Amino acid sequence: MGSNSVVDMIQASSKVHFSGFHVNGHVNGLAQKAVSKETISASGEIQRQPFVIGVAGGAASGKTTVCDMIIQQLHDQRVVLINQDSFYHSLTEEELARVHEYNFDHPDAFDTDHLLSCMEKLRQGEAVDIPKYDCKTYKSSVFRRVNPTDVIILEGILLFHDPRVRRLMNMKIFVCTDSDVRLERRIRRDTVENGRDIGTVLDQYSKFVKPAFDDFILPTKKYADIIIPRGGDNHVAVDLIVQHICTKLGQHDLCKIYPNLYVIHSTFQIRGMHTLIRDAQTTKHDFVFYSDRLIRLVVEHGLGHLPFTEKQVITPTGCVYSGVDFCKRLCGVSVIRSGESMENALRACCKGIKIGKILIHREGDNGQQLIYEKLPNDISERHVLLLDPILGTGNSAVEAINLLISKGVPEGNIVFLNLISAPQGVHVVCKKFPRIKIVTSEIDDGLNEEFRVIPGMGELWIHPPSYPLQLLPKLSNESSLTLLVFPFKRPQVLGNSFDKVSLATPKSNHVCFCRQIRR
Repeated sequence: MGSNSVVDMIQASSKVHFSGFHVNGHVNGLAQKAVSKETISASGEIQRQPFVIGVAGGAASGKTTVCDMIIQQLHDQRVVLINQDSFYHSLTEEELARVHEYNFDHPDAFDTDHLLSCMEKLRQGEAVDIPKYDCKTYKSSVFRRVNPTDVIILEGILLFHDPRVRRLMNMKIFVCTDSDVRLERRIRRDTVENGRDIGTVLDQYSKFVKPAFDDFILPTKKYADIIIPRGGDNHVAVDLIVQHICTKLGQHDLCKIYPNLYVIHSTFQIRGMHTLIRDAQTTKHDFVFYSDRLIRLVVEHGLGHLPFTEKQVITPTGCVYSGVDFCKRLCGVSVIRSGESMENALRACCKGIKIGKILIHREGDNGQQLIYEKLPNDISERHVLLLDPILGTGNSAVEAINLLISKGVPEGNIVFLNLISAPQGVHVVCKKFPRIKIVTSEIDDGLNEEFRVIPGMGELWIHPPSYPLQLLPKLSNESSLTLLVFPFKRPQVLGNSFDKVSLATPKSNHVCFCRQIRR
């Protein structure tokens, strides 16, 4: 057999699966656009995304008080408060002449497009000029400069009315206060601060404020993540909100967007292991050892997201211990080829676990997918741990998950485990499957022109990756193969180079490919 035939077969096997798998030569356009829009500034630098909090509620409900309490407790973070009142339309001369007939509590009174423009710039890492609305002249002639911050708090009566504004928020808070209390506060505020007489205030309240609350503000309460009764008097609620915000600020930006994405807590030990397996100079022994340690941590973390039942046992001292019992209906599914590198860790954590296989292959340039699967017959009744150490574009993962769902596996029963992930792949998988759980040890910067994760760690393969013999003609030209028979070996992660092409003995009925690892 000529050397070209061997190379062709090796190249065919290399296209079976890798982190940069893509259809029709390009990444999903929407995902690519979303990633660049959310994570990259105009200068090309990756920006840390702000945590956006929306605080809505009726007029004088205590929204500003709640915002001030949150800002005070987040003293170690950079926080900026933006009021929806700053984006009132400036009144024309005709409207000024009949200002008491103008409805300031109607959605059309606000320049929502300007608000969206300012928020988009802040999310891109650009400073913006926020108008300061004068309640006496009813114009915005003064501006204040707002720089990008860790936390942005939006406050206003109609923040939740426009879905475009709602989509900007990571947390939505509705401040709920009794209507009598709100009226009392409004009378005191408008008469003392704005110099209005009480008759005008009551007339405006009955004519505009109360109907607008019933028609526009109260219905948006259903969009709130958190409802705070009694406003700023509810210190317990504010404390819980601040704790949640602090937790979110310590997470990766994508974890704020997708609650089904879990990144294991990073310690110096984990960072040290990542440094070793990513180093191109790391020896084979160290690469195998530390990658296996990291994989086991990911597997253990993934198992923690499976259902448990309470169980009481008697200890050797005769006491009763209340614990939990592990979910029995469980199986693993590895995406050939790299997914098999995670099987040993899964077997070490779950004795006797059933493991299935999925092979995804791109045939030529037509983008067609050839999917081979060998899965447990009762997989639809099991919780599935999907194994693939590198999540790149996400297209291979989508194909694998679609196959599992077609076999009857509920989306919520799938936990996707990987070592490193690219933001592009996270967007693709989480948007398409919002109920699936993704567990990873680190999220990298993105993909390069070859659709490989950067900075990445190369390709994590096993030796020997096993494919059934009946699939071999679809991977390469069967007539041109020379069978080099070797005894079937136990799968092992490789950190060095291989250039052999081998077939297992006929008894094993599996074909094994080995090739140089691109690290």
